[in-house]
Amino acid sequence: MDAKKPNRSRLAVLLSINAAAILIAGVLVSSAIWLNGGIEFHAVDERSDIVKDTTGTMELLESVSDSDAHVNVDIISNDDYVSTTSHEFDSSDVASGELWNENSITIYATPDTDICIGGGLSDLGEMYWQTSDTSVITGFYDSARTWLGYSNDTCRYPVISGTGTTVITAGTYDGRRKDSITVTVIDPPVDQWEHEVLTLVNKIRTKNNLGKLAWSDTCNDAADIRATESMSLYAHTRPDGSSWSTVCPAPDAGGISGENLAIGNAAVSPATVVALWMGSESHRANILNPEYTNLAVGFIFDADSTYRTYWSQFFSTY
Repeated sequence: MDAKKPNRSRLAVLLSINAAAILIAGVLVSSAIWLNGGIEFHAVDERSDIVKDTTGTMELLESVSDSDAHVNVDIISNDDYVSTTSHEFDSSDVASGELWNENSITIYATPDTDICIGGGLSDLGEMYWQTSDTSVITGFYDSARTWLGYSNDTCRYPVISGTGTTVITAGTYDGRRKDSITVTVIDPPVDQWEHEVLTLVNKIRTKNNLGKLAWSDTCNDAADIRATESMSLYAHTRPDGSSWSTVCPAPDAGGISGENLAIGNAAVSPATVVALWMGSESHRANILNPEYTNLAVGFIFDADSTYRTYWSQFFSTY
């Protein structure tokens, strides 16, 4: 059958990035991490944590589909977006005078987590945050990414500049608490994350009594191409001016397809990008379209590019 022309619309949202605005969709969720490792504590005079940032209003692409199917959907709890690559909460107590209850952590360069002090700490007053190797973590924004579920009171958003290991030292200016932790930054596992998006999508479809999607070998390369193309043109039109669907057209026997895109430093893991799409009605409709049978996922991480993370979903019946 002939594919129907997609409908497109735009939605304005507020976003924030490392020196550039990001384009995202929907509501973000993630897991914070509680850390540890104590040394001596003392007061410091110089504040070293502030990094300038901007917040602006941008436009977000709505998803497109070659199907007019409509689905009645129950919103799913945040627990459904928990990713196997997410950091988990550690509720153990933090020692007196310290801030964390671990000595080291590993995070992804996307970055996939803010760095948070130990759970239960309060009334800390103003704090400083320092990094020993600015080629790995340049510094910290003077706030957390609250849209990812982090607290401005206890978490900071790291400015990641490369992979490697650095020591983060933080403390209160009154000298009551001080601590250090070793942070190792690694590149995200691209193939693993692409397949994890499929796993999360199928978990959501199962909860809504829909059939699971199979990984699309037919359109696998197409999803990677569309993620790459979104680096230069974030649109449901390809850089050559053709429709997004031409990257993996329906066979002569017929079929339907749909596309979701997401770019920016807020789409930092499979869990967060699926939550972005589920928070938008049109993107959610693609994920929960009962007609689709296959899904291919594309993911590009380029630390030197404008938006760093680029995601695509290509749904199809072929």
